[in-house]
Parts: sequence; structure tokens; C-alpha cells
Amino acid sequence: MKKAGKASSFLTKHIGIIIICFSVIAFFWRDGFAWTTKYTSTFLGVAMFGMGLTIKIEDFKRVFSRPKEIVIGFVAQYTIMPVVAWGLCRLMQLPTDLALGVILVGCCPGGTASNVITYIAGGDVALSVGMTITSTLAAPLMTPLLVYLLAGAWVSFLAMVISVVKVVLVPVLLGILINCCFGKQIQKISEVLPLISVVSIVMIISGIVSVNSEKIISCGLLVLGVVALHNLCGMGIGLGAAKLLHIEYNKATAIAIEVGMQNSGLAISLAAANFAANPLATLPGAIFSVWHNISGSLFAGIRKDGTGMTEAYQKVTV
Repeated sequence: MKKAGKASSFLTKHIGIIIICFSVIAFFWRDGFAWTTKYTSTFLGVAMFGMGLTIKIEDFKRVFSRPKEIVIGFVAQYTIMPVVAWGLCRLMQLPTDLALGVILVGCCPGGTASNVITYIAGGDVALSVGMTITSTLAAPLMTPLLVYLLAGAWVSFLAMVISVVKVVLVPVLLGILINCCFGKQIQKISEVLPLISVVSIVMIISGIVSVNSEKIISCGLLVLGVVALHNLCGMGIGLGAAKLLHIEYNKATAIAIEVGMQNSGLAISLAAANFAANPLATLPGAIFSVWHNISGSLFAGIRKDGTGMTEAYQKVTV
């Protein structure tokens, strides 16, 4: 079990590289991964179930013990990224399919990868976990509502609520319930649980890349540019907002990473389930999944080294 735990930790920390490798393979070996697109919602549900298994009742104490930072992170999560996504779509005059995908990414909750990146960056991991839990549990209402407000002409609010409840809320709550009832048994395998999410997310992205390989060639650079700007704006504005509110740097680091790193797997699943007539809507989520792990790792490296952004932040807040 120890070897499996070490393998799980290694794969989780290097999920960005793993996603890139499998995406390249899927790009050239389409038949090997195209089948996974039929099970996108299932894979995401499994990933969310894996997340739920790692949540303990004690974790909710984090939410109530630091309400200021949780509220700031929650508000930033559901304002900065959706508004930036909408603004970029208007500014870049993206076609409907891509605009829907970008807005979907912006309206999703924080992803579990943010917890790993926060740990690597030396940020407040407990706060990161608390923000992820809070935004995820609120996603069945917030994500469909924001998507409807920003892209209402193409969105069925009720259908999206049902989708998020099925692939996020139910699996997460089921995982929490099982962990609550069988905590000791779950604890014994806790080190390998992140593998569930890693494998699921990798399969989701690989499938999307395989079936969109030709479209990636034609518009991949455009989507990558928009996605990169979206992600960097999220982290930058999130960090700036935390600075203005005089939040200490390790907590500000957690907020910046949480805001900038979305649950792009959810965006892919919702796009596939709700926008069948707009197949390119899944593409921004797939590319975001690759990019935000790269940018997050770079941000973590800067923070870990104690240079660059850290020094700039400290000078401004002194």
C-alpha cells in the first residue's frame, strides 16, 4: 500500500505532464481513446466520488473557522472567472461553440488539482480544500445560473441543474457519506484515492482530444490563447483582490490558485451533455485542463522559491 501511495502522490503532483502525454497520444491514436467520450459524465462522477471519499466531517470546520477567506474565495470564484470569460468571448468575438465552452469553464467551481498546486506552492492547503468543498457544493445552483445569465440564449437552466446534481453533488455526497460511515477503512486506502480522480480526468481529456484532433489543428491556438488569458487573469486578479483585502500571503496564494484553476472536467461533461449541437464547446475545457496545470505548477514554483511574485506581493503589502 505504501508503494501505491507513493505512486499516487507522484502521479497527482505531475498530473499536468501526464495529461499532456496522454493528450499527445490521443491526438495521434484517435481510435484508442474516442470511446471514452461516451462515458464523460461517468468518469467525472467517479472523480467527484473520489473527491467525496477524501472529505471528512471535520473538514467542514475549516469552512466555519475561517469565514472571511472562504467568502472572499467563493465570491471571487463565481465573479472573476465568469466575468473574465464573458469579456474575452466578446473581445475576441469567438464563435458560439467556443464561447459556450469558455463561459462554461469560467462558471465552474474550483478543481481538486488546486489543492495539490496549493500544497506545492506552500499555500494554505486547509483553506484551499475548504474553498473547493464550498464552491463544489454550491455548483448545482451557481454554475447553471451564471451560464444562463451569461449565455442564456443557448442554455436550458433546468437541464444544466440536473446535470450538475447528477455528476457532482450526488457523487460527492455519496463519497462523504461512505467516508463518514466507514472512515477507518477509507483511511487505510486514503493515499491512493487521488488516483481515482487522476485516471478519470486523464480519460475525459484524452477522449475529447481524440475526437477533436482536426478541430484542434484549425482553432487550437486561438482557444489556447483565450484559455491562457482566462486562467492568468483569474490567478492575477484573485491574488490582487486578496492583497487589497490584506490577506496574508499563504492564504492569498490559496485564493489565487483556487480562483484560477477550474473544474474543467465538469465544463467538458456539461458541454457534452447540454450542447450536443455545439461539439466544439468541449474543447476549451480540455485545453484548460492541460494549461491550468502547467501555469499552476509554474506559479507554485515561483512561490516555493520565494522569488518573483512573492517578493512583489510582499513589497506591495508592507
